[in-house]
Amino acid sequence: MSENAIEVANLVCRYGDFEAVSGISFQVRPGELFSLLGTNGAGKTTTIETLEGFQRPSAGTVSVLGLDPYGRPPLLRAQTNAVLQHSGTFPELRVGETVDLARTLCADPRGRDEVLKQVGLAHREDVQVRGLSGGERRRLDLALALVTRPHVLFLDEPTTGMDAEGRQHVWQVLADVVAEGTTILLTTHYLEEAGRLSDRLAIMHRGRIRVGGTVEEVLSRWGDRIEFVLPGGVGPGDLPAVPGASHEVVDHRGEATVVYTVGGGAGEIAAPRREWAHVVARRLLDWAEERGTRLPNLRVRSASLEDVFLRIASEGDDR
Repeated sequence: MSENAIEVANLVCRYGDFEAVSGISFQVRPGELFSLLGTNGAGKTTTIETLEGFQRPSAGTVSVLGLDPYGRPPLLRAQTNAVLQHSGTFPELRVGETVDLARTLCADPRGRDEVLKQVGLAHREDVQVRGLSGGERRRLDLALALVTRPHVLFLDEPTTGMDAEGRQHVWQVLADVVAEGTTILLTTHYLEEAGRLSDRLAIMHRGRIRVGGTVEEVLSRWGDRIEFVLPGGVGPGDLPAVPGASHEVVDHRGEATVVYTVGGGAGEIAAPRREWAHVVARRLLDWAEERGTRLPNLRVRSASLEDVFLRIASEGDDR
């Protein structure tokens, strides 16, 4: 049996002449939260549906807990669950009744009070599902998945419609579930969510995985950012070329903003990697001092998942 809870090897999925997934590979270890991110149409949903057993790969292989998931064999159904984008609950039932119904369908369910308290819905037990807010319905969906004590849990946009407090609560629930040993494969458009929760992640674009690893590994490849508003009397062509950094001028909330990406230019920086941002910032400050100007709203920051995501989204189709 495989040591990985989920394995995807050279997966290809086609719909007629269209190739939605083009030979991707990744593994998810037991007790790990892995985020599969991507642009619209990247192939995330097709990949998840294949792992859930709803379709066969056109080529390559997938396995969940060492089994082929196609057709959702009974042994696998008993050990996996999913929170999909669209709820399958009955609006006329009360919240507690909905959980009780789910409990009758599994061999070793969690208690109703336990799971409702876990997702923060204990006080809504007697409310009809139709009376829940969108965020509360998502929490109920999560409760129904957790009732079954899944070994592997697929989460598709689990916090859509939640306010900030609700999202923070669910993040803690997921962290607790992973700590108990559950493996989670998460898809989300909330990059902060992925950054906060993921042990590892991959970003897909046009059917392929473009980058993957731990959050730290992914961000370290994209360099620190030094940003400031373009000073008055300075044109984009006046900006200095700094060895070891590239720069561009972008519009940010109506202001021309200069962004230097450390490690993204020609030349080398004669310092340890963790000091590169300091060296580049020092050279920019010296340049500003020589010109007798200031760098408005100057800030130095690490690359974010949003930076990585947007850069990948801007790439062309090389299939």
